Amino acid sequence: MLPIVASDTSVAVIGAGSWGTTVASIMSEHAPTTLWGRDAGLVAEIAERHTNSRYLDGITLPGDLEATTDLESACADAGVVVMAVPSHGYRAVLERAAPTIRADVPVVSLAKGIERGTLLRMTEVTLDVLGDHHADRVAVLTGPNLAIEVAAGQPAASVIACTDDKTARDLQQLCMNRSFRVYTNPDVIGCEVAGAMKNVIAIAAGTAAGLGYGDNTQAALITRGLAEVARLGVALGGEPMTFAGLAGLGDLVATCTSPKSRNRSVGFELGRGRSLDEIVEQSNMVAEGVRSTAALLELSARAGIEMPIAAMVGAVLYDGRRPAELVPELMLREAKAELHGLP
Repeated sequence: MLPIVASDTSVAVIGAGSWGTTVASIMSEHAPTTLWGRDAGLVAEIAERHTNSRYLDGITLPGDLEATTDLESACADAGVVVMAVPSHGYRAVLERAAPTIRADVPVVSLAKGIERGTLLRMTEVTLDVLGDHHADRVAVLTGPNLAIEVAAGQPAASVIACTDDKTARDLQQLCMNRSFRVYTNPDVIGCEVAGAMKNVIAIAAGTAAGLGYGDNTQAALITRGLAEVARLGVALGGEPMTFAGLAGLGDLVATCTSPKSRNRSVGFELGRGRSLDEIVEQSNMVAEGVRSTAALLELSARAGIEMPIAAMVGAVLYDGRRPAELVPELMLREAKAELHGLP
């Protein structure tokens, strides 16, 4: 048995999507856990039937996992707050919960995105909203974690990034079970940048697949995409080795290659010729890369970092460019040494 963080610890997981529900299910093995969702029907299903058919069809949830639509009551006595809200809604939900979150309570972000306008990472948004919160109690859980596979108990691994080692180790134990292994990492910046950037590269990989390109193309995109992720991450203060780990390469491979990946799926449909509006309208889950690409391109421009694959994705998403037109532009760029520009 894995040790419990503390006998009186309770957890509030904010956001009842696929990943929030999965993480709440794991944490409920170690501590009383309440899952908050805004949809009353979905919350009732989780509480009464112990299923979340909208996001985790076929998965039976723990019977002791509680669910509520009352955000304030979920957070009021929580010893850990987990934010499983997409980046575009993260600030607004946290602002509602803020008065009930104590300054010493660990707050864990599950969102892999960048806030548009401010260009803040989610841990930065957390500190911006909570004001006097202890910075070393803000963490991020990230890695190659396709929710349905983790929820089904397939072996998987992840990273809990936090600057305070004890908090990281406590959260590590709270997040782990027999099939989900968690490692600690103090590099919050690198882990968050990697998590956001891999979504952009996954859209590119999906687009290539939708255009009919094969495994050589996928390998090239993933490898050169990793170079872009690492260049930006290091420029923003991340540690180079982070990008060779689960938060970097691991998450990138899973997101770029799996048909379960939301961002790859968006790219695949773009490659097949469908419009972005049509794709988004027909999906009930958020592809973070659609919103975060613009912010990441702004960050790269500010840092003076060249990101040609991300720029191609931005041109397709926001400028209406046809993917097939951009492939020659990527292939005919100036010839360089492979390690050019890497940290």
